[in-house]
Amino acid sequence: MKLAIITDEVSQDLETALRLAARYHLDGVELRSVWEKPVQHLSAEQVDRVQAMLQDQQLSLAAIASPVFKCELHDEGAQRDNLDYLRSCARIAKQLGTNLVRVFTFWKRGPSAPVWERVKKQFRAAIPIAEEEGIILGIENEHTTYCATATETQRFVAEIGSPVVKVVWDPCNEVWAEEGITPYPDAYRLVESSVVHVHVKDAERGSGGSPAQHTPVGDGSIDWKGQLVDLLRIGYQGYLSLETHWRPRSLSNAALSQPGGAGFSEAGEYASDLCLRNLLAILADARREAG
Repeated sequence: MKLAIITDEVSQDLETALRLAARYHLDGVELRSVWEKPVQHLSAEQVDRVQAMLQDQQLSLAAIASPVFKCELHDEGAQRDNLDYLRSCARIAKQLGTNLVRVFTFWKRGPSAPVWERVKKQFRAAIPIAEEEGIILGIENEHTTYCATATETQRFVAEIGSPVVKVVWDPCNEVWAEEGITPYPDAYRLVESSVVHVHVKDAERGSGGSPAQHTPVGDGSIDWKGQLVDLLRIGYQGYLSLETHWRPRSLSNAALSQPGGAGFSEAGEYASDLCLRNLLAILADARREAG
């Protein structure tokens, strides 16, 4: 099991994020936005700079946290743009030493059942690109998309039936999903056979119709110790990647659904430092229990 952090959860300044990762002896980082630019829009010169900075800090790239298919299901132009984003992210991923690109399943605009077949049809356009580029498409269970829950995500991956389509498991997103179940162990059991990457954050479910709220890792409703013990016992070899999301002042829903930029990263270094300390303490306990 390897540890990483999504850099813009710390800062838009990559050097600041890499220093934090190195201070905690992490194995790598995950890229989503850097220097106020979404990863898919980084220039060749900027990618070279990222590569040199990673090498300097002896950090690997865990994954590209792309926004691919965070777009409208019925917007063909946006989908073409997103396929171009995927091609760009695949090239960046390969240059920086990873084969994993995180993707989504279109903005959720109602129940998934009426549009389920169309979601699959539109998503399949990404598969030949992944096959040609030699990358894995990691679908994240995300409450704002049609694969909002572990149930929907595992069904989708099974029905797509491609070896290049796997799961980026985010227990916290199950908390936010309207039809989400207990993240661990119940939801995890549904996706565990397809998981290639794990995002770490925490939240408390809302009450009385109020939305969930992000918390520091370990302070929310997710049984992170149990989840980590399970991953250790099965010999999970992928990354745990901190996606902090909690801030001393709560982020807006718009910022959470489309992360990036200075406003999103504000106070991220403080928040991520706290969450990393909590995560490492939980992981140490989990290692003792797992034996």
